[in-house]
Amino acid sequence: MSKRVEPPILLSRLLVFVCATAIVVLVGMLITLAKMFPLNRPQIFFLSTALPSERTVKLIEMSTAGADENVELYKHAFIREYVRHRNEVFTNAEAMQNTWNGKVRIMSSENVYADFINTAMFRAIMGTLPDFDFSCHVSFDDKIMYFSAENAYRVRFKYFCADAMGNIQENDAKYYTVQIKLHEIGDTEINWADRIDNPLGLRVSEYKVIEGDGDPLNTGFRGNN
Repeated sequence: MSKRVEPPILLSRLLVFVCATAIVVLVGMLITLAKMFPLNRPQIFFLSTALPSERTVKLIEMSTAGADENVELYKHAFIREYVRHRNEVFTNAEAMQNTWNGKVRIMSSENVYADFINTAMFRAIMGTLPDFDFSCHVSFDDKIMYFSAENAYRVRFKYFCADAMGNIQENDAKYYTVQIKLHEIGDTEINWADRIDNPLGLRVSEYKVIEGDGDPLNTGFRGNN
């Protein structure tokens, strides 16, 4: 008896192999598409649009469970950032101008910013002064303290400067305690372009040196030592 496979049987086996391979490939493609398709889970997208800088948005306070504690933590972070942006000095005058005309202005009330621009260091930075060969830094030693009787916050910080090589003279370090009051959150308007740097629309309504040798920007930097 001959053992050769007849053509119809060979063809049927070939078709079975091709169909099986096609099914395996199809199942693999379906699994891959299922993993790539995002409709089986929620996803959030943010669309940022460019609006005129003079456009304002109104911020309204919303009371929710635990919000007071979170807002208080945000205020402490806001105060630290404000003190740092206001008093630190970089060796790049253009970067300083951008910070002081930008973040400090956004975070300050009009009267506080008016006092700030009258400091000696601000006038030097905003004048024709080129890049300089020293920098000054802020370091926080203590927690921010809230004084309910005065509705104000007090923060103590260390202020020290370094020369162009980064050498710090620890003996020249100075300590300051400042008192800061904030505008209450609610019914606040803020420019659309400023919302990223100040999302809650907080403003420093009072900035006063309680302890230290005057304002660091008048007496604390190396140029006046």
